[in-house]
Amino acid sequence: MAAYMRSVICLLSMERSAFLSRGGGVLVESKRYVRGLRRKPVRVLMPENETHKVIKPRPQPQPAGRDVQRQKVGKVKATMKHPEEDFVKASNVHSAMKHAVVKDQVDGLSFERASPGDKRLGRLVSVARSRTFREHQGKILLEGRRLICDALDAGANPQMVFFSTVDRLRELPLDKLKRATLVKVKFEDIKLWSDLVAPQGVIAIFSRPDPSRLDFASKGHSVPLSLICDNIRDPGNLGTMLRCAAAAGCHNVLLTKGCVDAWEPKVLRAAMGAHFRLPIYPSLDWDDVEKHLPKPVTVHVADRSCGTDGSRETEDSQVNTSHKPFKVGDYGWVSTKPNRNNMRYEEYDSDSDSDCEDGGLSLPRVDSQPYHESWAQSPTALVIGGETHGLSVEAVQLAEKTAGRRLFIPVAPLVDSLNSAMAASILLFEGRKQLLKLMQTPGGEWKSKAGEQFS
Repeated sequence: MAAYMRSVICLLSMERSAFLSRGGGVLVESKRYVRGLRRKPVRVLMPENETHKVIKPRPQPQPAGRDVQRQKVGKVKATMKHPEEDFVKASNVHSAMKHAVVKDQVDGLSFERASPGDKRLGRLVSVARSRTFREHQGKILLEGRRLICDALDAGANPQMVFFSTVDRLRELPLDKLKRATLVKVKFEDIKLWSDLVAPQGVIAIFSRPDPSRLDFASKGHSVPLSLICDNIRDPGNLGTMLRCAAAAGCHNVLLTKGCVDAWEPKVLRAAMGAHFRLPIYPSLDWDDVEKHLPKPVTVHVADRSCGTDGSRETEDSQVNTSHKPFKVGDYGWVSTKPNRNNMRYEEYDSDSDSDCEDGGLSLPRVDSQPYHESWAQSPTALVIGGETHGLSVEAVQLAEKTAGRRLFIPVAPLVDSLNSAMAASILLFEGRKQLLKLMQTPGGEWKSKAGEQFS
């Protein structure tokens, strides 16, 4: 019995050390292929010179539970023989479903219905709000029926229009949207990406317009008056100034470098379509500003210098012994926050030599006058400075070069200052009144020359 037990133990130890497989007369040790069997339980490919032979493992008796589990695993792996191909097929199907376009028509114009996963609206709106994108890619974002209609009437090029209902689309001139991509989206999507409190349900992406190629309906009603915005950084102020310039019949608007982008959504809303009623040239150097002005032209600056207070006005009015040009502070248009640049313009005619000694900066000498006096007697340009930095040195130098004036608006004492947009509106309409009065006088010689300069 003991001898029998020893033989059984020896047999078991031999089976552990080597597994004999009979297939084609070849004996293979199982240790070399144990990992391969775990990875590929269906078949094993022989290495070296025996790659064409396949050795199938001898079936071993297994417990009932493990046998059932192996069968299930075998079925699952048998169905996943080529997982890469299945993944590629699934990806292609998902991509096709994602970009599937459902087209429809309205009044003979085809449009697309956005799928639930369509993110074109959010992607375009978020990118079009960036000034860098607008400048480099040449795209702008317009929202609302009126603004889009103004752009289409002026000849702007639409690229893509998103709308919530067919009725909203019918409110636009459909004959001018034939080259644009029309996409119908849910109103909730437009409301999510809209800047308006009450969205109108239509958003459009346009190519950035070229002022020289747009067709302005009010061009025949303009006067020889140009507006130059110098460092206007508030979107609301710039939009209001553009709106006033269009209402006053200005020939064009020139924006220097440092101004806020004219195509920013807040500027567009404040301008109320003024972008498509007169030419607007943004990001200009002062050399380029002169190139956009007629020859000859007189450039005036709206001066809001500081450094004085209301008490000085009272003193100067009581003791009027000086015949020097009027100063802005004399009429109360002052600021409680002194600006060193503006201070230099205010004190250029003082008796002190401290500012100009040792070869210092030679400040421009420009006389000032109230706005209601005559100053628009020829083709005219008006410079409005920003509320933060005021007028630049180049603006005053250009006014000196063209024999312009520093215009100011008298206000009540102790009043800080006027808003830049409000001052621009007062001065622009005063300039329009003077120019129209001069153009209506008999003779018409200057009128014809001015028309040729601004045509």
